[in-house]
Amino acid sequence: MSDKVQQLQSIEQSRQAIGAQKQQLQAQLFEAENALKELETAKTAYKIVGGIMVKSDIDSLKKELSERKEALDLRAKTLDSQEAKLVEKAKDLQKDVMNE
Repeated sequence: MSDKVQQLQSIEQSRQAIGAQKQQLQAQLFEAENALKELETAKTAYKIVGGIMVKSDIDSLKKELSERKEALDLRAKTLDSQEAKLVEKAKDLQKDVMNE
């Protein structure tokens, strides 16, 4: 029985880690979305490269940000899927523990 309780604790820790990753991703998504909005009206744009700001082409920055946003969205979906699997596994373990 203690094995299953330890598994439940491990699952909860994993869920918390995924939650933290999701929060970081949401912040990055928010940042990318805001930057894309700003680029819509910008006449000039700069990009930070290796600690310095470099003037950049707006269209290429839009493309970069859109690709980054797409990758972040995909990562968020993956984390959602992982979290759902953990929730399901936790429910099954809880049922087993209750039945014992």
